[in-house]
Amino acid sequence: MLDRRAPLRLLALCLVLSVAACSSPAPESPVFAQPSGSAAALGAASAAPSAAPSASASGRPSASPVVRAAPKSALAVGVRTLKFTRGDRALPTTVWYPATGKAGGSPRKDAAAAAGRFPVVLFSHGLHGLPTNYQQLTTRLAAAGFVVAAPAYPFTNRDANPFKPADMENQPADGSAVLTALLKLDGKSGDLLAGHLDGGHLGVAGHSAGGFTSAGMLANTRDTRVDAAIVISGGSMGTFRGTRTPVLFVHGDADAVVSYQTGRNAYSATSWPRAFLTLLGGDHGAFLGPGAKGFDQTIKTMTDFLRWTLWGDAAAKARLSADGTRAGVAKFEAKL
Repeated sequence: MLDRRAPLRLLALCLVLSVAACSSPAPESPVFAQPSGSAAALGAASAAPSAAPSASASGRPSASPVVRAAPKSALAVGVRTLKFTRGDRALPTTVWYPATGKAGGSPRKDAAAAAGRFPVVLFSHGLHGLPTNYQQLTTRLAAAGFVVAAPAYPFTNRDANPFKPADMENQPADGSAVLTALLKLDGKSGDLLAGHLDGGHLGVAGHSAGGFTSAGMLANTRDTRVDAAIVISGGSMGTFRGTRTPVLFVHGDADAVVSYQTGRNAYSATSWPRAFLTLLGGDHGAFLGPGAKGFDQTIKTMTDFLRWTLWGDAAAKARLSADGTRAGVAKFEAKL
């Protein structure tokens, strides 16, 4: 078994992550990241309302009982902040979601949700980060048909006092608690998200410490509800357990904070369906800034990976290699 504390010790030495992504301004116009091509290639129909999911024996809502199709064009984006907790651990969570209205522009606070039931993605920030630091990713995912929930972890976020980087060991359980609390809103009468959360299709993603957190939710603190994971500039928190779950690793090969080899080792140790996007010359996270080298390849690959794993979009899977391949910028490899 891999030493799950080794990455914690590594990140404990990096109390301040000097990465562009952690201070990037939020984009004013969310873009539905996709390769060029006809709208028909992105899905046969827009998401449609479905019957409320029933709870399984494990307490997890079942998947939508109707035929599901990913949105074929960009959606407007709404945003809200929710106060969740796990015991005495405060987990304020920013949620971006598909909303009614015209696509584009800034996310609208507390906007009405778009018609339909949407897969849920938990996004975890890096050390000294905040959910809003990653709005350039989360808004695009929401516009593509996902509800994205991003908690601020109590001892690793930018405003944490005291700041405890090794507390990331507790964050996988925090992430699971946030998912559980969020999914309860699907059946809460009058809530903005009631009837819009597809609890049968859940993904996790995160950057740096958040990448380790996402991997941890598949390992020693395995959340059996998770159907897909994206690990950005991160690595393993232990041997993956349970049902085979597709994992996408994203890493710059010049990362001086979490080494490229750390990501490669996690990829090599994974026997599940897996993919690796290498940002050529990429550091720890500058490629996460809109307009930066590698950003387009990163967001397109992430979006299509989630469209495939959570929406069942076969065409999106077929696009992955093209999404993540550009000479001198990025290369993509996979065993899916």
